[in-house]
Amino acid sequence: MNRPWADHALAHELDIALAAVREAGLLCRSVQDLIDPGTLQKEDKSPVTVADFGSQALICRALGEVFPEDPVIGEEDSADLRQAGNEPTLEQVVGHVRTQRPEANTDDVCRWIDRGGAKEYSPRFWTLDPIDGTKGFLRKMQYAISLALIVEGRIEVAVLGCPNLGPALIGDRGAGTILFAIRGAGAWQVPMTEEGSPTPVKASGQGDATQIRFCESVESAHSSHGDSARIAGQLAIVAEPARLDSQTKYAVVARGEAEAYLRLPRDNKYREKIWDHAGGVLVVLEAGGRVTDINGKDLDFTQGYTLRNNLGVIVTNGLVHDAVLETIKDLGVGQF
Repeated sequence: MNRPWADHALAHELDIALAAVREAGLLCRSVQDLIDPGTLQKEDKSPVTVADFGSQALICRALGEVFPEDPVIGEEDSADLRQAGNEPTLEQVVGHVRTQRPEANTDDVCRWIDRGGAKEYSPRFWTLDPIDGTKGFLRKMQYAISLALIVEGRIEVAVLGCPNLGPALIGDRGAGTILFAIRGAGAWQVPMTEEGSPTPVKASGQGDATQIRFCESVESAHSSHGDSARIAGQLAIVAEPARLDSQTKYAVVARGEAEAYLRLPRDNKYREKIWDHAGGVLVVLEAGGRVTDINGKDLDFTQGYTLRNNLGVIVTNGLVHDAVLETIKDLGVGQF
């Protein structure tokens, strides 16, 4: 594969992260393909549990093997899996991990999962969301695997695996897509499940705020849809918002298929988790976009596992960012 980033100081980190996310993506696709639609009626989330743990195990194994001193702030730990009564789920997790790593045993898998148990900031660490978009995963729609390396508070390497995102937002998932970036060296995409040369991704060049398209969460519990509608009305936006799960929304903005993603706060208490954003943030920035909170502040990744110093997240192609922020201010969004 052609590697335009080969001379970058963090090229090795990106190569390892890409391979790890690809492995995890293959596991997640295989688990998702087994989902019985009836599980949605029963509210059975066991498939996503298996994929979450399996994805984290594979990625943390890869990072631990090459970068053993690097902490990983992840979303999962193996405590629940080890509880009495959960043996069948643990067995499934180990079985799926073995499809990628045949040598794995139960203790290996639990140990790999627990490498993602860091919580505090350190000068160099990784942050991981093994499956972002649980309900999207269960609906067999969009979800993401997000991995980022943070050094001295800055995201330096990011990999965003989108197993159900094809060459275009509307259409078959095909081989899936991995988007990735190194700070200062651009953003690219490659197919997830087949060989392919990386192609650059670029945010939309649309600067007329009335002509933009928002993307937002499917679940209104994750972001204030009402405020999004008010902002769209104030800006006289014609297009209906694209609603999809997970950090795939970052991918859509980075690829120019939408101009803005609004993660608007529903109250003044909740603070976003870093693993829900870090991977997507650098991809958008390197694609020419901009990411801030609703007050125009850069996201602060020095506060452990939360964005404690930020309220909400605004992602745009850059050209309409100020207009969106000004509208948020004028409407009093986030003023609780």
